[in-house]
Amino acid sequence: MSTPLERTSDPAHSFFVILPVDGGKAPHVGDQLEARVIINDFKGRSKIYGGDFLIARLHSPELGAAVAGQVLDHKNGSYSAIFPLLWEGSVQVEVTLVHTSEAISFLRSLRNSGKDRGFYKSVFRSGPLSETTMCNLYLPATEQPVCNYTDIKTGEPWYCYKPKQNLSCDTRIDHACGGYQVNLLTHKETPLFQSGVNVKVRIYAAGSDIVTVLPKEEDKPLAEVVNIQRTPAKIGPSGYYLNWSWQLLSGVVVQDFNPGAITQCLKGKVVHMYGDSTARQYYEFLTSFLPELKDFDLRSAKKAGPFVAVDVGNNIMLKYRCHSPPIAWIPISVTQLHPIPNELDGLIGGSDTVVIISLWAHFTTFPVEVYLRRIHHIRRAVVRLLDRAPETLVVVRSANLRSPNAELSPILSDWFASQLDAVVKAMFRDVNVLLLDAWEMTLAHYFPFEVHPQPPIIKNMINTILSHLCPEKN
Repeated sequence: MSTPLERTSDPAHSFFVILPVDGGKAPHVGDQLEARVIINDFKGRSKIYGGDFLIARLHSPELGAAVAGQVLDHKNGSYSAIFPLLWEGSVQVEVTLVHTSEAISFLRSLRNSGKDRGFYKSVFRSGPLSETTMCNLYLPATEQPVCNYTDIKTGEPWYCYKPKQNLSCDTRIDHACGGYQVNLLTHKETPLFQSGVNVKVRIYAAGSDIVTVLPKEEDKPLAEVVNIQRTPAKIGPSGYYLNWSWQLLSGVVVQDFNPGAITQCLKGKVVHMYGDSTARQYYEFLTSFLPELKDFDLRSAKKAGPFVAVDVGNNIMLKYRCHSPPIAWIPISVTQLHPIPNELDGLIGGSDTVVIISLWAHFTTFPVEVYLRRIHHIRRAVVRLLDRAPETLVVVRSANLRSPNAELSPILSDWFASQLDAVVKAMFRDVNVLLLDAWEMTLAHYFPFEVHPQPPIIKNMINTILSHLCPEKN
């Protein structure tokens, strides 16, 4: 770290102020609220450059209402947190510094360095011979030969060192996580990653952080605030909470599905879930929520799958399969490592088919280009599926925030996840899929951030998916 800690961003010396609504009038539903954030260093001096990673939300706890804010960087040490006013009553602004600009500079160099921050391994076995070797997308050149497991169809690369014993590349039997690189922070960077000091710490208002929102003015359509142009990458929020139920701003009414209603909606349908454990959460939620769904024992690896559950009486089938490496889990048979594009190309699709895709958490240890390539291949397969079966409902879930952990920031930082969130949203913006905004749904909620969101958030996600599959009848 070339910048002394005292000159880096300090949330305790920073503050925000709520700006008057345009024209200085009282804020109404349908208006836009802006909080100006001023970042100072540990000596209370103003920063003159941007780059800090901030998140913001507007909420009314007593109403169970909340919406994620859009943070704009003015590149001069000040930021704007912008919120649409979507309900009336008392609302509170909350701003959090996730990482300082100096920490982001280090994380960016770490991400772009190409250095491995995660390790993987495979067991090779034939008869009495057995050997474990290291595997990865990229392997340092050594005298040890390499086995090439690049997928023929997608071109997705994967390599393992060839065993030193008399074991061929065809004898690889499993894939597993080998651990994470530790001690990435030197004594220079460690001060930038301190829990309770400069990692996921609240920034408080200079003055009141509460505003009273009046009812919507009769002559102002709510659509005006929903479609506020903010940045080229995003126009407005995707939704908000009211009574802690997710409300979409697209016009689709999100219904609250009980077990009977879910069964009726899924009757005669097959739901395919692909990805990491955040995709598996939907499978686990539905199988625990619907008493008629019974797991079919495939003798799969715990957590890794694949899994299948059926409701014979209602002709419902749920299927879950994890994505192919890189995936950092317990040992899983290589026979079950199917690339998602290849799985999608094997589906007939149609109105009786639902596809849910969620993968991001295992890509934060790689340069963003790795995730970009993977999502690009998935996008092409989704387009092919929708071309041959346009009535298929395809759901693509974005990344979400994790629990604060300063020590793991070089590996699992939310800043890494935010880059993946931007990639998946941009990649599928012009494709006829349901983009499930897990980033906003976790940011806005009162639950602490976790890589696996709490069941009430998952239920809101399920309600959102089913409301597109079985829209409310007039």
